[in-house]
Amino acid sequence: MLTCQTVQTQGRQQSERRSRRPRSDGLRSREAILHEAARLATVEGIEGLSIARLADAVGMSKSGLFAHFGSKEELQLATIETASVIFAEQVVAPAAAAPSAIERLRGYCERFLHHVESRTYPGGCFFASVAAEVDTRPGPVRDRAIELLDAWLDGLAAAVRDAQAEGAIDPAEDAEQLAFELDAYLLMANLRYVAKQGPAPMAQARRALERRLAVAAPAAG
Repeated sequence: MLTCQTVQTQGRQQSERRSRRPRSDGLRSREAILHEAARLATVEGIEGLSIARLADAVGMSKSGLFAHFGSKEELQLATIETASVIFAEQVVAPAAAAPSAIERLRGYCERFLHHVESRTYPGGCFFASVAAEVDTRPGPVRDRAIELLDAWLDGLAAAVRDAQAEGAIDPAEDAEQLAFELDAYLLMANLRYVAKQGPAPMAQARRALERRLAVAAPAAG
């Protein structure tokens, strides 16, 4: 038997569901837009993103997109944040769960290569693509892209230092230099993989990474 309190409770719950639904639908719509924006940015450039171009790509009206993004710069910054979340989910988080620092370092490198190989974006690594485009164009978009690239490199260097503390990498190695070299292999693999559309650059990168880490290992006592 329904009591007045039950009816009132159900009414409140239905009202809350109705009020939540537009926000939830809007969030899903925004995420779909930004995923497509990130894909387009690796092919047409982040400067090529516009409300009109993206509206056409996702089948929305320009006015519908304006409800999510008030300006081109806002769209670009939101796209960068979305790509950052995807990169963290696909690359950083799985590698960070490794039981040792050297495995974490190897995981960062391998997950990066897998991220590119899985064609998350048609133009390869989002941040390599965007950084090459905006590195000489001052402003918030460039600043945020470079900040995230720096954070990635810092993460590699931190893993190197932790591996040194664990005894897996020679303490004489310069952590920042080693991180730079490993990242250089990854970026070259990304560039060549996108250009060649074949597996050879990835195999070459994996061999180069293992050789460099072997050199960085402590000498046998």
